[in-house]
Amino acid sequence: MRKVIISVAPTSAQVTAIDPTELAREVLEARQAGAAMVHMHVRDRGGQLTANIEVFKDTVEQIIRESDIVIQASTGGLSELTIEQRCAPLAYDKVETVSLNVGSVNLGEAIYRNPLGEVKYCVEQILENHKVPEIEIFELGMIHTMLELDKQFNLPKPILFDLVLGHQGGAPATIEALIALRSCVPRDALWGITHARRSDYSIITAAIAMGASLVRIGFEDSDYLAEHERASSNAQLVAKIASIIEAMEFEVASPEDARTILNVR
Repeated sequence: MRKVIISVAPTSAQVTAIDPTELAREVLEARQAGAAMVHMHVRDRGGQLTANIEVFKDTVEQIIRESDIVIQASTGGLSELTIEQRCAPLAYDKVETVSLNVGSVNLGEAIYRNPLGEVKYCVEQILENHKVPEIEIFELGMIHTMLELDKQFNLPKPILFDLVLGHQGGAPATIEALIALRSCVPRDALWGITHARRSDYSIITAAIAMGASLVRIGFEDSDYLAEHERASSNAQLVAKIASIIEAMEFEVASPEDARTILNVR
């Protein structure tokens, strides 16, 4: 039976306060609901992206005391941080996987800058620190860029592409866009789905049916539980996705399964 990884991204970009204990509790509840991996940005207590990993580290330490969930750190997000600062969590040994952004894109009125030189620096740091990258794909050219980078750096296999749909300025959240992006993912690679600004589960369900190995869900992308209903916790969103996976007669992956699928050391 095919196993599908649920990755929870618990923190909205609009957050104005981070309490490590409260965030850890949210993640632990999401783990109980079926999440195998957690995707977190490095933020300070005011919710701002930072190179100081102390709040992030405090959160992670509380999580791993009670759970085996896979820890993923983001190297992205809209900020004025340098690429060196964005890569700060790579040296933290509790981080197992990291997001990797391989190109620039408009996100609403903002420009999400990822020039190639900075991308290569990030790849070098990922390899040096023995992390498993998840490649964030906002438009078709980024898949081609990643394949060119792989020729140069020979990234760990299998490569995981996360197809990100729904951001203003990026690939739209349509079946046509999903099919187009999926068709360019190499057959020996893995892929997942993130539907930003989501109000229903049609695109995510289609992605699971098309072979997605990973589904990302959580307040970072959308808090909709149904078209006219908002979730009060990330665990509710995870439970909804878990029920969809099981209804399709697939299995919700455990953290141990996720490490095996993604070849995490």
